[in-house]
Amino acid sequence: MGKTLKVAAIAAASLSLVAGAGAGAAEANRSRSNEIHNVIYLLGDGMGRTHVSAARERYYGADGKLVMETLPNVGQNRTYSVEANSGQPGESDFVPNYVTDSASAATAWASGVKTYNAALGVDAKGNVKPTVMELAKKAGYRTGNVSTAEITDATPAGQMSHVLLRGCQGPNYSAAACQYPTVTGGTELPTSDVRVTPVADQIARNGVADVIMGGGLSRFDATDEQSLKAQGYTVLGSPAAQRVATEQDLNRLKASKKGNKVFALYNKGNLTIERSKRLNPASAEAKEPNLAEMTRKSIELLDTNKGKKGFYLQVEGALIDKRSHANDAAQTLEETKAFDEAVRVALDYAKKDKHTLVIVTADHECAGFNIIEKGTYTNAEAVTPPANVDSGNTANNSTPSRAKSGALDPKRSSGIINGSGSADTANFGPATFRTVDDPAGVEDGTKEASLWLSYLSGNHTGADVPVYGYGPSSYKVAGSIENTDLFDIVGQALGVVA
Repeated sequence: MGKTLKVAAIAAASLSLVAGAGAGAAEANRSRSNEIHNVIYLLGDGMGRTHVSAARERYYGADGKLVMETLPNVGQNRTYSVEANSGQPGESDFVPNYVTDSASAATAWASGVKTYNAALGVDAKGNVKPTVMELAKKAGYRTGNVSTAEITDATPAGQMSHVLLRGCQGPNYSAAACQYPTVTGGTELPTSDVRVTPVADQIARNGVADVIMGGGLSRFDATDEQSLKAQGYTVLGSPAAQRVATEQDLNRLKASKKGNKVFALYNKGNLTIERSKRLNPASAEAKEPNLAEMTRKSIELLDTNKGKKGFYLQVEGALIDKRSHANDAAQTLEETKAFDEAVRVALDYAKKDKHTLVIVTADHECAGFNIIEKGTYTNAEAVTPPANVDSGNTANNSTPSRAKSGALDPKRSSGIINGSGSADTANFGPATFRTVDDPAGVEDGTKEASLWLSYLSGNHTGADVPVYGYGPSSYKVAGSIENTDLFDIVGQALGVVA
């Protein structure tokens, strides 16, 4: 399909999505929520409860707190998705899938519907659903989308696109790779349908986000750059030349009273993990800004309508998930801390502004991250499963026990490890880390270190994830909620959802 046809198709689709969606809701809800001007929604991809606990203990000790843990309202959200062609919860054809992926989770909070894994901006039957960022933009808010992943990846793309399969990112693709025939009733969609239009093409043309920062430059090309500039975006770096933006480019940006539109991608793929940048300060990747810096600059660029319509900013710490998939505890902890520093930026702004709702949460838990007792090891390492010594107790016939020392399977474990051992698929040993509570001289990767961590798998789990809130209406995140409730909480705060 030609780019000219895509431009027309995407523009028409975007207009039809928001025309009438939430019509009148902005003014109706604004009177009820007039103390909220801005919403900053921060998402730690793959960040479960243990990720938070482990990062706290690693960097601040047993009685310390991460910034996110200082937010006054705390709850948890349920993350399950649904099967393709399924109905919504409560409907007769509802079929749950207990472990979500990032795409269906992003659709839940961005569009307010449960959908199948891999879907973005569509329900489980393939119907296009408007996103809260589209509704906010239509209502006159400034909008921003920041991620340490490719900006076409599931979490950021969930606010700015509608595709049947999350892998339909661009620039090179086949129509078949973007189809999900069982959802569309076996009928192949025309190539002009937004649901089979690559995410990069949609982002570059629909203008949903005023400020776009992250990775994924290789997903965009010269025609995308032309389209962005035609819409008034300042493009840092160059998709046409495949030249990435740098932190220096970011620092040169100055906020305009008229409101900047900025497109800045700092890596051809995902952004570089913080540990690598720290250990290689002279590398090109070390010139990438961190998540806190991108968040600070995005707020500066978006905060141009004081006292009027404000802004909606989504910020993703994506590499927590990607390092958990790799079972790399060292880098998982460092990425969680880096994400928490972005939370600090948002919270500092909100405390001064007093009209900003801050929400911090996750899309799902990744890999079954666990804090285990010092000196123990995991079942996966054992030569044989632990014996059930309590099988005679009718009240407890499934509780195994294990001595603190025992035989390890040499094919599956080489003992205590740190992040460097994660590449060895035979290595299931606990990763050990010193904490601020440990005596001087205790080092990571030793048996003396007090924080022992393990993973259950290399994939997502179905565990509920934490959610934290600060500012007007943040009490709504307290308790146990559905991830789809976050669509209503954010949308009502902005006055774009009834």
